[in-house]
Amino acid sequence: MDINQKIEYWIKVSDHDIPVMDHLFISGDFSYSLFIGHLVLEKILKAHFVKAKQEAPPRIHDLYKLALSIDITFNEEQLKFLINANAFNIEARYPEEKLNFYKICTKEFTFENITKIKELQLWLKSQI
Repeated sequence: MDINQKIEYWIKVSDHDIPVMDHLFISGDFSYSLFIGHLVLEKILKAHFVKAKQEAPPRIHDLYKLALSIDITFNEEQLKFLINANAFNIEARYPEEKLNFYKICTKEFTFENITKIKELQLWLKSQI
């Protein structure tokens, strides 16, 4: 697979996860919807990493670290959101954090955040 195919792969898998995120939201699985939303952003950031570095992305899940490793200028609001969105991965994954995270994930909270995820993913796609 050449570099362009790898970039396209990461874009495609990011796009693929958006309907899954939406389906989980509609079914009321709010914490898992945000978990998938984290993956949406992680994968589009990894597309940018491949483009910028011409190599495979690191096997990390930290959105903020990925954002700092690519050639995109983020505004402060975007960077804060990426930092906060890291919790969607960690807190949805580990048992000791799950119960607290479930309480935070109201329908309104989740809707607001998946809206931001979609906007940021679309903006990142436009930058490739």
